[in-house]
Amino acid sequence: MEGNHDACRLVRPLFTAAVSATVLKSIPFTRTHVSGNELDYLTEAVRQGFTCGDGPFTRRATGLLKEMTGAAEALLTTSCTHALEMSALLLDLRPGDEVIMPSFTFVSTANAYALRGATPVFADCRPDTLNVDERRLEAAVTDRTRAVVVVHYAGVACEMEAIGELCERHGLTLIEDNAHGLGGAYRGRPLGSFGRMAAQSFHATKNAQCGEGGALLLNDAALAARAEIIREKGTDRGRFYRGQVDKYRWVDIGSSYLLSDVLAAQLTAQLESFGAIQSRRHAVWRGYHEELVDWAAENGVSQPMVPEGCAHPAHLYYLLLPDLDNRQAFIAHLAGRGVQAVFHYQPLHAAPAGLRYGRPAPGGCPVTERVADQLVRLPLFPDLDEADLARVIDAVLTYRVR
Repeated sequence: MEGNHDACRLVRPLFTAAVSATVLKSIPFTRTHVSGNELDYLTEAVRQGFTCGDGPFTRRATGLLKEMTGAAEALLTTSCTHALEMSALLLDLRPGDEVIMPSFTFVSTANAYALRGATPVFADCRPDTLNVDERRLEAAVTDRTRAVVVVHYAGVACEMEAIGELCERHGLTLIEDNAHGLGGAYRGRPLGSFGRMAAQSFHATKNAQCGEGGALLLNDAALAARAEIIREKGTDRGRFYRGQVDKYRWVDIGSSYLLSDVLAAQLTAQLESFGAIQSRRHAVWRGYHEELVDWAAENGVSQPMVPEGCAHPAHLYYLLLPDLDNRQAFIAHLAGRGVQAVFHYQPLHAAPAGLRYGRPAPGGCPVTERVADQLVRLPLFPDLDEADLARVIDAVLTYRVR
């Protein structure tokens, strides 16, 4: 009998842990959503034998994207990074040129222009929307400035009227890094339609995704012919396939930026279901925003701010904790309750490569440095059900700022 009791003492903790793990399943920060037609479209793409770029599904996805954004032309690419690189090539940037952009963004925003020898000039962000502070841009303009790149953080629009006027006044090209913004709008106008060019992301974490993918939106039709050549390794292959030339040749610099039609098939299914995807994402976003308002006020935590006239796409939901210590403790607190929460961008102006290839705008980026230490993103994806949403909210509500 003693042996049986010993065995029970050994087994019981393992059994309890197994039950706890089952009951308290981990809630990931994100999970890939399948809208319904992806497998059928992927199978169709493979069976029809056209799996390289610019096939039937590329045309379908491109048409949907143009309809959603109002772009004059849309070119699917292998990533948003590559779409940004294409924008740099279309600008004919040279060493010594400068491109103003936020420091609070993903590294691809800076890499695209630094690769052409241009200098990224990093501007600070606003403390409310975390978008580039339009009031800080004028001081960053020099006689070497060629373009301004805006990033609509969390899909909330930058102050596009003021930024557009500044670009027009100084003769600068406006580019939108719209990786977060598909489905968002500024004063009724879709994000991605303000810049001369805009880059989209269809990475697995985005509202519409195909694993890896992107698009370059062209709101200046005059850029379309050259953009097609750049995307096709610098050749006029597209004209050849349309019967406009008898052979295709190397006519410009470029690279291989075409998205496979197999991935375009997956993207087509996502874009066709975009309304349903957005409905669920907004439900999750509203759940956080409404249920956490009192807790946030009591603990000195800031919630996302959406200015009047901005329609956001519920791309992500973040909280700003009072300081880095609380941010780290909060992430650990949620992890202990089976909830994965993550921080976000680290300031590019202070990164090793940022110090080497770029420079901060006059006045530096103190707001960026502060919010980078404060920000936490909560799980947000269409398949986050009501029970798991309640679990995340309950986990947040049990944390007290130190």
